[in-house]
Amino acid sequence: MTHSCATDPRALLRQLFDAAVAAAQPALCLPPHLPPAPKGRTIVIGAGKASAAMAQALEAHWPGPLEGLVITRYGYQQPCQRIEIVQAAHPVPDPAGLQATQRLLQAVQGLTADDLVIALISGGGSSLLVAPGAGLTLADKQNVNKALLASGASIAEMNCVRRHLSSIKGGRLGAACYPAPLLTLLISDVPGDSPMDIASGPTVADSTTCLDALDIVSRYQITLPGAARQLLESGAGETVKPGDVRLQNSRVRMITAPQMALEAAAKVAQAAGYTPCILGDSLEGEARDVAKVLGGMARQVALRGQPFQPPCVLLSGGETTVTLKGQGRGGRNVEFLLSLAVTLAGTPGVYALAGDTDGVDGVEEIAGALLTPDTLARAWAQGLNPRHFLDHNDAHSFFQTLGDAVVTGPTLTNVNDFRAILIS
Repeated sequence: MTHSCATDPRALLRQLFDAAVAAAQPALCLPPHLPPAPKGRTIVIGAGKASAAMAQALEAHWPGPLEGLVITRYGYQQPCQRIEIVQAAHPVPDPAGLQATQRLLQAVQGLTADDLVIALISGGGSSLLVAPGAGLTLADKQNVNKALLASGASIAEMNCVRRHLSSIKGGRLGAACYPAPLLTLLISDVPGDSPMDIASGPTVADSTTCLDALDIVSRYQITLPGAARQLLESGAGETVKPGDVRLQNSRVRMITAPQMALEAAAKVAQAAGYTPCILGDSLEGEARDVAKVLGGMARQVALRGQPFQPPCVLLSGGETTVTLKGQGRGGRNVEFLLSLAVTLAGTPGVYALAGDTDGVDGVEEIAGALLTPDTLARAWAQGLNPRHFLDHNDAHSFFQTLGDAVVTGPTLTNVNDFRAILIS
């Protein structure tokens, strides 16, 4: 299949990433899930990096009256006529998020069975929907959040702790909408697509307990403020459980997820003459370790034609973790890519792109980066020691210096990490 080499591998990788992001755009995937208008009011609530774009898509396709409020990340707002868009901080909550969350809870007070609540929930909602549990302050929540982010805990573990230290997550927002029917439209950014882990499940029942949260806190040796420990140990932080009568009129729809984004990228690869191989939509683990495994697979394909024949593209999604040890700029996708570069050691014909589909890897306004067979050679020529940058969790600086950063700006959606390894 010689024609496959006609496309520049770097350009093709960027096309794959763009296709994955496009497949997750709310304008495309939200309208088919809208219900008929109710007899009473329609209230729209929501939180997440994609929530403003979801609100805009809903507004464009909604026949009747509409009101409501959604919270999105700074820079992710979209113009809406009837739904108010409020911006707040991510990944560590701020006072704007706290105030907006109080207003959002007020918006669903006093509803009737004739009204309808539509909740637009996407990744990032955990820090945007901030309502500290009894006795906790915003500073407490910020400190716990920072500790969780640096601990190496998985996203499901982090969200379990967050749910039990909140007065809005873990189904509490859903319960507050009762007796109005509630439709939750979800964009998944978590491995396994579990609704209780997307934005810490504000509108869905939670099967985990305060004891589970305490286990996670001790497992990762996270220091909790006194009030937070009290909330968990007393059981006062318990969430809304499956079978709760207040969630009986609640429905949940997954409108897009990582697998759909990978399938969209696979189509583009195929059209360019590369065999797409989707390895999984929920790969987890330390970013540098996942890179060693996928790098070993890529070498086997490149050198021995097993288990796939080149030209092919290995596609994967999911959320890796970075346990911060250095003082660098973090970013799990670029850390994955730098570890992959070290593992591949310049294997000929292997290119890669790793990026976060929301356009922000870590806390940088950089989606990810590109890797080429000569990445390490170019780095050494500029006096950059790849292992030094990896040891310091500073892969953003490494790839930016080489001019290989991938910058998209806000993508207005979020279906987690996207990784493509192209073997020509």
